[in-house]
Amino acid sequence: MTNHWIDIRNADVILIMGANPAENHPVSFRYVLEAKEHGAKVLSVDPRFTRTSSKADVYAPLRSGTDIAFLGGMIKYILDNELGHREYLQLHTNATFLVDPLFQMPGELDGLFSGYNLDKRSYDKATWGFQRDENGIPKTDLSMQDPNCVFQLLKTQFARYTPEVVSDITGTPVEKLEEIYGIYGASGQPGKAATIMYAMGWTQHTVGTQNIRTMAIIQLLLGNIGVAGGGVNALRGESNVQGSTDHCLLFHILPGYLPTPHAGLKDLSTYIEKTTPTTTDPQSANWWGNRSKYITSLLRAHFDQTLTAEDEFGYQLLPKLDEGQNASWLMLFDQMFREKIKGFFAWGQNPACSGSNANKVREALSKLDWMVAVNLFDNETASFWKGPRMDPAKIDTEVFFLPVAASFEKEGSITNSGRWAQWRYKAVEPFGNSLPDSELMNELQHRVRARYAAQGGAFPAPILKLSWDYGFKLLNGKVGKIDVHAVAKEINGYFLVDKEVNGKQFKKGDPVPSFAFLQNDGSTSSGNWLYCNSYNADGNNMARRSHSDPSGIGLYPQWSWCWPVNRRILYNRASVNADGIPWDKEKPVIWWDGGKWKGDVPDGGWKPLSQEGTKKSFIMLPDGVASIFAAGMKEGPFPEHYEPLECPIEKNPLSGTKNNPAMKLFYEGEEKLPEDVFFSCDQRYPFVATTYRVTEHWQTGIMTRNTPWLLEMQPHLFVEMSPELAKDRNIAQGEMVRVSSGRGSVEAVAVVTKRFRPFKVQGTTIHQVGLPWCYGWNTPNVGDSANLLTPTAGDANTMIPETKAFMVNVEKLEG
Repeated sequence: MTNHWIDIRNADVILIMGANPAENHPVSFRYVLEAKEHGAKVLSVDPRFTRTSSKADVYAPLRSGTDIAFLGGMIKYILDNELGHREYLQLHTNATFLVDPLFQMPGELDGLFSGYNLDKRSYDKATWGFQRDENGIPKTDLSMQDPNCVFQLLKTQFARYTPEVVSDITGTPVEKLEEIYGIYGASGQPGKAATIMYAMGWTQHTVGTQNIRTMAIIQLLLGNIGVAGGGVNALRGESNVQGSTDHCLLFHILPGYLPTPHAGLKDLSTYIEKTTPTTTDPQSANWWGNRSKYITSLLRAHFDQTLTAEDEFGYQLLPKLDEGQNASWLMLFDQMFREKIKGFFAWGQNPACSGSNANKVREALSKLDWMVAVNLFDNETASFWKGPRMDPAKIDTEVFFLPVAASFEKEGSITNSGRWAQWRYKAVEPFGNSLPDSELMNELQHRVRARYAAQGGAFPAPILKLSWDYGFKLLNGKVGKIDVHAVAKEINGYFLVDKEVNGKQFKKGDPVPSFAFLQNDGSTSSGNWLYCNSYNADGNNMARRSHSDPSGIGLYPQWSWCWPVNRRILYNRASVNADGIPWDKEKPVIWWDGGKWKGDVPDGGWKPLSQEGTKKSFIMLPDGVASIFAAGMKEGPFPEHYEPLECPIEKNPLSGTKNNPAMKLFYEGEEKLPEDVFFSCDQRYPFVATTYRVTEHWQTGIMTRNTPWLLEMQPHLFVEMSPELAKDRNIAQGEMVRVSSGRGSVEAVAVVTKRFRPFKVQGTTIHQVGLPWCYGWNTPNVGDSANLLTPTAGDANTMIPETKAFMVNVEKLEG
């Protein structure tokens, strides 16, 4: 989230799309209703009429997987009606930048951008660059009239997205499109703000990243980034998703979103040189230019501090990816299925239910030598060998189960969607023999280290030189009990020598006050530069609980701590004009008082843009401005509508390129697996399906299915369908049905409801159904995971699977 949960109440318009917060993020919906009480308009766009829709001022249905078409139509509406915030675009975005004249777009190349290689299914981006002057700075046209400027190219790209075309793709009536476009587009005038709330309904698509990109473009066109009540706000699936990604849950990043080194980055200096963005623009802060300070401080936190610059501070001890290696979720289970992975820790997860194409996942588990399941309860992953289609006599996987403590049985921090890191104390002791995750890791680290120390190994140094000073050490060298405060302090970081920085003197052992003080000479440590300032000389800032709000707009700066440096709204220098005067004087985020910024922690403390020696407002990007044109995307610098991998129509109405040309497919090449076949326009699977959550169950339901009163409230897998489809299939309310795809089938209770209605798409009636994904066979008589139906296909940029749009059949179970 660029903003935060409370800030939603400051919005004049709230578009909820790809999400159902009234059911799945109910605390957040409090702020939606508060905004509505103050006159805000709430817009709900969803294939299904939800509890969120019931509180909306306008509801519009759309076919799953067509969000880019819907939003592309909004971009056209904003541009055609000149609703954009022109001054914002000129100051804070690359709308004025001139693009290479050789660049071509889908309207010219039948759905493709210039540079596409069909054999590699990827783009050569040579023509996607900006025209630059002799100093390497992008050329601009402040009038935004040059045909090669980003603004004019954007107009051309979305000129094809007329209301009639969009309606023909999405199934959304033209009048609903124009009503929502008009309400949302009105937020482009200074003093108004609109926000977007989205969740997995946007991300779990083969165009998931571009869904969010399209909305980001809209928010930039309207000047809604950096302002109170604005932003692009992701509703995370559980309370610490943000924190887990901040601290490198994903394979391609280290803590603080530093790139994971690959084999080609042979030493620390090469890593820094090749991964650090550069700029020649004196007005660009290019904050990632500080990468050398952050990676060096991270290494100092990771490894033995006797390592010196000559040892590269332990860089050679970091694990490296192979060149081009993709170690994302889908790839891991595909490799596991192909018997290329021997062991697996399933820590706090249940991939046998949560993974797309779950039958493939379960088969993959059967090909392992060993698996360690760490969880609160037995589950479909831990006991996969007992499940459907499994023959225990033919499975050699050795499974170990480690019982772990629940969140309220341990102390530590969580970081919510709004980037607020909040400290939570232990309420009760862990139940039975279960232990906190940290103690399990501590035991594992000690035993592995002892084994390496005694027996050696191919490469023992990364283990033997690992820093592990998180509490009092016993005679055998083991930390007797993990002190989570010691962990939090190491994440913040220390001075390792006496040092003067920025005119301030620090002693060895002093906590680093903020990331601006980190050094690249080995004199500072920090386990995550973004969290530097979270636990400093002031103490544990994450534990703060002050209700004071001097801003009056809900910043609450002394409640918990927010990365970076307690900044509550990102890019907040874009909330003011060139003189530092807020666009919205009633709800200012920051303002310039003639000598300094007031309000929120400014996104860089430089003077307003009209003054000399300043820096542009989007400090993390080399060009210093937000990207309407984004050359880093795999399938194009602008979004384009492509159909889901499985869809009910033969042709993309916009072009001859039906699906995302850069998405990750698994059913191709020499090693085709029948498990990865996909089914479009197959008469055996005529209906669009999607998956979602319910309030009563959490994730795959491991906790909630083991809570009797919650299971009683939602006791069985169900499938929602329209009365029209139920009539066509002779299905009555409450009857048992089989929902099947080309990958598997589930038995579900039929819920016949007007929440789903048929779509008219290209003159054809399209039916859609929906299933929750929170059930599994390990709980008796509840049904199984809806992910048995979903395909193996990944977004081109993130590899997130496409579980929100796929094709199924629905049949009544006889007898």
